[in-house]
Amino acid sequence: MATRTSLRDYQRELAARLQSAGSAPVASKLGLQVCGQRWLVDLRDAGEVIPVPGVTPVPLTRAWFKGVASVRGNLVGVVDFGAFLGIGAATPGDQSRLLLLNERFRMGSALLVDRSLGLRSEGQLSERPRGGDAVPWVKREYDDALGDAWRELDLALLAQDPAFLSVGT
Repeated sequence: MATRTSLRDYQRELAARLQSAGSAPVASKLGLQVCGQRWLVDLRDAGEVIPVPGVTPVPLTRAWFKGVASVRGNLVGVVDFGAFLGIGAATPGDQSRLLLLNERFRMGSALLVDRSLGLRSEGQLSERPRGGDAVPWVKREYDDALGDAWRELDLALLAQDPAFLSVGT
């Protein structure tokens, strides 16, 4: 039989749980895999992650610009992020995903990635010095407990990068 708890005891218990939850690290980064590399994106910059819909190629565009896709009736430009980085094209498959950029960027763009790796918090990662060849839109670099390297992508800077904006040939 369930025990009864007074309202006051319930409120104290709830307040204690909320306070302890507030001190726990918050998972604020989304992990992505792109051609064997691990990338992080701030959840505030990501729109959503969806399975890859049909993509219609657009003529006279760069090889990394895969085309446009209809997402809930809106046309979205699809960039193969691995090909944009010059490390290889995304391998289409069941785990491939589109990362839609947040609407605040007013881009109507999505990054094609190999797969989503779930949420990460900075508490799970240790920051390391950035490599000398890092582009401006790589915000930070990390290692995880297994020794895997991660790069944090600054979507705001990527969305302003002239190379990213130049899809035409």
